[in-house]
Amino acid sequence: MKNILLVTNDMDRVRDLSAGLSRMGFSCTACIYADDVIEQDLRQSFSVVVVDISSISSQGDSAWRWFRKLKLRRLLPVVALVSSSTLPSIIADHGLDDFIMKPWDLNELSTRILKLAAKTSRAKEDTIIKAGDLAIDPVRCEVEVGGRLIALTFKEYELLKLLATNKGKVFTREALLNEIWGYDYYGGDRTVDVHIRRLRSKIEDPEHAFIDTVRNIGYKFKNITPTK
Repeated sequence: MKNILLVTNDMDRVRDLSAGLSRMGFSCTACIYADDVIEQDLRQSFSVVVVDISSISSQGDSAWRWFRKLKLRRLLPVVALVSSSTLPSIIADHGLDDFIMKPWDLNELSTRILKLAAKTSRAKEDTIIKAGDLAIDPVRCEVEVGGRLIALTFKEYELLKLLATNKGKVFTREALLNEIWGYDYYGGDRTVDVHIRRLRSKIEDPEHAFIDTVRNIGYKFKNITPTK
């Protein structure tokens, strides 16, 4: 089932559309446009955002800035519901992936939603870094091992991502310190050892080992074939 977020400033205008999408098998959540409301709703997992451009055009640039930020953070496709009066506003590069003109046809909209959802799913899959049962999602900044979500600190995540995107490459402690903490960091290279130890305690167990210690030098990520 595809989860759809329908954003509008007038619920009455999209009530029938929302009900129709639900009848067609979509899980449709409608919300009034507002930064805080939308941010709350986006904690859920949506496949596509459908935006009633006609009703939020009065928000001006603030609405468009939010949608551009949405695209950068979540890779969610955005479909615009457009009327003849608001059609000129979508010419600019606002991050919209597709649009449909009023009167909105449910069959056409559902086809566009399914097509965009499939395309985005493939693009997202291509960005995921995999090694054995380990999966790193750079879009969501999430790490899973064997399907289990792992809670990492920001530095642990950045350290893991750097190593995993350079499988087999040996990093000295100094190189890791410079890459992750920066050249102006005054802590010693023991900081790296501490973070590697904490990282291993979270992602490794008797069945999973990802990071090798290179004696007297530093660390490297193992060349592990992703599981199917």
